[in-house]
Amino acid sequence: MEIYTRLAQALDSLPNGFPSTGGGSELRLLAKLFTPEEAELAVLLTPDLETAEAIAARTGLEAGELRAKLKAMARRGLIAISRTEGGLAFGLMPFVVGIFEMQVGSMDKELARLAEDYFQQAFGEALKMKPQFHRVIPVGESVRNSMEVHPYESAAALVDAAQAWGVLDCICRKQRALIGEPCNHPVDVCMAFGEQPGAFDNNPVIHAVSREQSLATLERAAKAGLVHSVSNNQHGIHYICNCCTCSCGILRGMASLGMANVIARSAFVNTVDELLCNACETCLSYCQFDALTMEDFVQINPLRCVGCGVCVASCPSEALTLVRRPEDEILPIPDTLADWKTQRASFRGLGENK
Repeated sequence: MEIYTRLAQALDSLPNGFPSTGGGSELRLLAKLFTPEEAELAVLLTPDLETAEAIAARTGLEAGELRAKLKAMARRGLIAISRTEGGLAFGLMPFVVGIFEMQVGSMDKELARLAEDYFQQAFGEALKMKPQFHRVIPVGESVRNSMEVHPYESAAALVDAAQAWGVLDCICRKQRALIGEPCNHPVDVCMAFGEQPGAFDNNPVIHAVSREQSLATLERAAKAGLVHSVSNNQHGIHYICNCCTCSCGILRGMASLGMANVIARSAFVNTVDELLCNACETCLSYCQFDALTMEDFVQINPLRCVGCGVCVASCPSEALTLVRRPEDEILPIPDTLADWKTQRASFRGLGENK
C-alpha cells in the first residue's frame, strides 16, 4: 500500500485536503480507484496542468505512452485534463471536490461503502478547513424584490450566463442508496454549466439540456426542499449542487458529525411578518439547519440560518422572506477558484506552490 500512502499524501498536499484516517480507510479507497501503476503516475503530477511532453521531460518517461495512459485516467475522472495552447494538459485533481464527484457513472456498492467509511472517519477534518468547499445561494423567489442580488448570488443568473447546460445524478444520494441508506429527495438534480455551446453533447454522464430545462431542474429541486450550493467563489462557477443534510457529503457534516459552519452561508437571512404567520409549522419541516422554532409565530435564529430560502418557498401564508444581512455579517467570498485555493492553502499552512 506504499504507493497509495504517497498518493494520499499528495492529495492532502492540495488546498482541498485529504486527511488521513489513521486506520487506512483512505488507502483502501484509493486502491479501489487507482491501479498501482495509475497511482505511480498520479503522484508524478502537479496541481498545475502540464502537457504529456512536459511531464515526460521532467520524469524521463516516454511522452506518447504517457499521454495515452493519462488520457485513460482522465476519462475515468482520476486526474484533471484540459486543452491548453500547448495541447492537452494533465494535473493532480483533489479528491473533493474532484475525484469523488467524477465517479458518479461508476459508483458501485464497494466504492460506496469505502467512501462512507472514509467520510465517517476523516472527512470531518476537511470540513473544518476554511474557506468552506461550498456556498449557499438562495432560492430566487425567496429574496425580497427590493433587495440587490449579485449574479454570483443567484442560481437563475448562473443558469442564464451559461452557454451549455447539463443535468446529472447526485453522487452523494447515489452513494447513500448503494449502502442501503437512501433518502427521498430526487437524484437527477445536479447541474453543470459550460462556457461553450454543446459542451455536454455526447457526455456519458452529464445529460445535455436546454436553458429552459435547466431552470426547470432548479425549480424542481427547490420544490423538493433542496438547498442550492455552489463552489465558494464569485466567478467561474460551473455547477450547482442541490443538497440535503441526509445525503450530501458536506451538509451531513452538520447532521451526522454534529459540526457547524460546514458550508458558507449566503448574504441573506430569513425574516417573518408576524401578522401573516399563522403558526402552521409547515416551514419547520423544510429547514435543514434547525434555524426555526414555533411560538405564537415562527422564530428565526439568524446564527443558524444559512439564507437558503427553502422554507420561504414552502410558506403557504407568504409570511417569510429573505433580506440582505448587515454588511459586517456578510462573509467575504474569494473572487476566483484560484483565490479560494490560495486562501485555503494559507489556512492550512501549505506552501505558496500548493
